[in-house]
Amino acid sequence: MRDGFVKVAAGTPKIRVADCGYNAGQIIALMKEAAAQGVKVLALPELCVTGYTCGDLFLQPTLLDGAERALGRILEETKELDLLTALGMPIRAENKLYNCAVVIQRGDILGLIPKTHIPNYGEFNEQRWFVCGGEVDFYVSDLCGHRPLLCAGQTFDCNIPNLIIGVEICEDLWAAEPPSVKLSQNEATVILNLSASDEVAGKAEYRRQLVTGQSARLICGYVYADAGEGESSTDLVFSGHNMIAENGTMLAENRFATGLTVSEIDVQRLAYERRRINTFPCGTGWVNDGTFSLEVSDTPLTRPISPTPFLPTDESRRGERCEEILTIAALGLKKRLEHTNAPCAVVGLSGGLDSTLAVLITAKAFDLLGRDRKGILAVTMPCFGTTRRTRSNAELLAAELGTDFLEVNIGKAVEQHFADIGQSRDDHSVTFENAQARERTQVLMDLANQRGGLVIGTGDLSELALGWATYNGDHMSMYAVNASIPKTLVRHLTAWEAERLGGRAGEVLRDILNTPVSPELLPPKDGEIAQITEDLVGPYELHDFYLYYAIRWGFPPRKVLRLASRAFEGRYDRETLLKWLKNFYRRFFAQQFKRSCLPDGPKVGSVSLSPRGDWRMPSDAVARLWLDELENL
Repeated sequence: MRDGFVKVAAGTPKIRVADCGYNAGQIIALMKEAAAQGVKVLALPELCVTGYTCGDLFLQPTLLDGAERALGRILEETKELDLLTALGMPIRAENKLYNCAVVIQRGDILGLIPKTHIPNYGEFNEQRWFVCGGEVDFYVSDLCGHRPLLCAGQTFDCNIPNLIIGVEICEDLWAAEPPSVKLSQNEATVILNLSASDEVAGKAEYRRQLVTGQSARLICGYVYADAGEGESSTDLVFSGHNMIAENGTMLAENRFATGLTVSEIDVQRLAYERRRINTFPCGTGWVNDGTFSLEVSDTPLTRPISPTPFLPTDESRRGERCEEILTIAALGLKKRLEHTNAPCAVVGLSGGLDSTLAVLITAKAFDLLGRDRKGILAVTMPCFGTTRRTRSNAELLAAELGTDFLEVNIGKAVEQHFADIGQSRDDHSVTFENAQARERTQVLMDLANQRGGLVIGTGDLSELALGWATYNGDHMSMYAVNASIPKTLVRHLTAWEAERLGGRAGEVLRDILNTPVSPELLPPKDGEIAQITEDLVGPYELHDFYLYYAIRWGFPPRKVLRLASRAFEGRYDRETLLKWLKNFYRRFFAQQFKRSCLPDGPKVGSVSLSPRGDWRMPSDAVARLWLDELENL
């Protein structure tokens, strides 16, 4: 449970209708299996102690007495388990019958949660037996020797930070105002749903949308436990459709099976997001809180952790997502070109990845405007580090896209500048490199002035995070189309465009993809690129991973490292991950001054470092706390 991860499960025991003793045995076995797997919070189906399909037997004292004896046995035989469990059974109270979730832990009943919305349609005529528990709030005397509170508004606060449990039952989720809304506003981060939802064609997808959608709206974890095998099939079939979702993402799912569905919910992440989104309301007047304690331990992770969090994960929708991203970026540029009445867009086309994506986005913007792509001026500016391969790819790509093309060799201009400032051509220091980058930016700006156009920036989000840009060089433009696109996504989008365009254009794009990432500011060695960016600052796939979790989610360094160790297992050892993570934090803090004066650019994803948008940070902030944590790991 360290780092906010809590192992949870939705369980479906195989039951027999009205056989409470048998059902108790199955529930106990499932609880022990869950505890053995390290589960700390378990949800079981609605009315699983008796079976959901008992009909008029619910009114029989014999069944209700049997259910209470079964609960007593469950409490006794699980009192040593470090596990909170919510299980469903009918509860007699004040001469009424309630469909309840019984929340138990270590042999104690923490509370009773009555169902709020009682259906009375089709086969679901629960109002025949049960009453609504939405407004009740009283203690039930002598339930298996306990006196628990019966109240729908209860939440259960744990000693583990940010772990607060709320419970609702089946139809409650389908209602216009589910109890989980108020429970989440009252700080519940994990909602358990005890359900008995029958299976008909198409219903599973609707149920799935409800669960993931509710977890997204409430910024919560949602554990949905469904009745399954053993329920009566007289008129209905139950599939045991169990789901675990977190903030709109399905973490684990099973259907047509009994047993456990297990994953880990990150309550630290949920709490961070609720703090970040200040429109999320807090406080409802529901203050009937119970408490419980769990042993603090590390939670082995089974939930999926993608090494490429910025990339589309649904392969079937990959094309749709790539097209969406390119269109968003192009629409931003389209608006800027329209607003400024700029007839021309000037792009420095080096034959590298970033400038390639920038010219692709610019071409799309011109298409959206209905303009001739000859209004795009692609400029290549060879100098001391330019290789034949990149220069050739730049010219070929411009030809395939139908843009105007210009070569401006800046070697003599840079040499004159060196002479002016007393810089030796043999001194390959940062001045040697940055003078070339700034000269290129000057050329682009002046060409844009000649044509009344705009300079289109090529720098990407990963470079902005690391400060891997020459201040007032490639750092500056009139509109930065790549500003919120990280390097891994730049590569992915370019690969998709290569597939989409095919032919000669596709071949050129694939060769650009196979070219090492480099600013080409140092002289080549034997005609090949001498300056490999990732050898200097580290692999971009790692930095993009670090950027996503450290900045988007605010995770502390130790947690970022833990996630990276799992995501890149077998590819990078811990020492390598730690080395580049330290480098990421050092550079991110030290280079904020470059981000504080960024040109405009469109946000296309969940992370942006624009000083006017998602990221506000003083340029003098100190990284000491973050680096100290890494040093102490």
